Amino acid sequence: MRNVRQGRPTRVTISDVGAAAGVSAATVSRVLNGTAKVDPSLAARVHDAVRQLGYRPNAAAQGLARGKWGTIGVLVPDLANPYFPDVLKAVSAVARSHGRHVMVMESDEDPSVEHDLVEDLMRSCDGVLLCSPRMERSDLVVLTARAHPLVLLDRIVPGLAAPAVAADFFGGMMLICGHLAQLGHRRVAYLSGPEVSWANSERIRALEAAKAFGISVTILPCGSTSRCGYEAAAEVAGTGATALTTYNDLVALGAVTRMRELGVRVPEDLSVVGFDDIELDHVAHTSLTTVSVPRGQLGRQAAELLETLMTEGHDGEPVYLSMELHVRDSTAPPAVTRELAG
Repeated sequence: MRNVRQGRPTRVTISDVGAAAGVSAATVSRVLNGTAKVDPSLAARVHDAVRQLGYRPNAAAQGLARGKWGTIGVLVPDLANPYFPDVLKAVSAVARSHGRHVMVMESDEDPSVEHDLVEDLMRSCDGVLLCSPRMERSDLVVLTARAHPLVLLDRIVPGLAAPAVAADFFGGMMLICGHLAQLGHRRVAYLSGPEVSWANSERIRALEAAKAFGISVTILPCGSTSRCGYEAAAEVAGTGATALTTYNDLVALGAVTRMRELGVRVPEDLSVVGFDDIELDHVAHTSLTTVSVPRGQLGRQAAELLETLMTEGHDGEPVYLSMELHVRDSTAPPAVTRELAG
């Protein structure tokens, strides 16, 4: 029976289990952690005492003893970005189904701190999931050489010994370019994301390929936040673009807000396309044309891949998830085309 203090049961300790089983606390530890062979009769007594007392081992202590923690680590660049909650929710659900916990860290969009943060996660987690990592390829090579289970999400690095799951950002931007071309747009501006972002480089690669649609693209440095979009929006007018596409929906949101302050109508004067479908466009009172990938599916596949890597050690080819175009109210034929049609 558990001891009771002020109406509440006190926590059963390993010493309590040892006393009930007639063995030392060290023997109880060896039985529960499986770190050494113990006489079967003693082990049986320990397990009986554990059941009778309702003892719950300390997961952290067991992890240290076995070199396993029952935890996966996740590193994201920006927790404020609405892209990641759906991913993290799915990762957490998968981890929980396998009896694991999740530890999340944020790099605050700073590639220089990612390497150290990943090393911290490796010291306390059985496996690590890197969401949209910005670090140099050389740093990733060093980390994968540690033979610690590691999965990349939304970054593909050819030749790297780490499995990966990513949205098809190239395909998503191609969908956008095809849509704009069909509307009659030929001059497009792009508010670019972080320079070190693989996802951004995939978007730019698609924009370069969009010449096949007869589209000319001007790339403007920007970033990944609504503030970045707001501050860069004024530069779009000087490009002569009739359409604007952006690194993500947050950037598009900031750009639309600034355009309205400048008297530019969306989509009458300028079509605007976002990326990711993060469902914040209502704030700008505009139903934003955008592309998206099922973020829950992305998180689930990455987490299951990490679980397989931790338990079976299997690797495989990178997995790409297709993106879908959502045509809404922020895109229309350019004004000149509308005038000619009228």
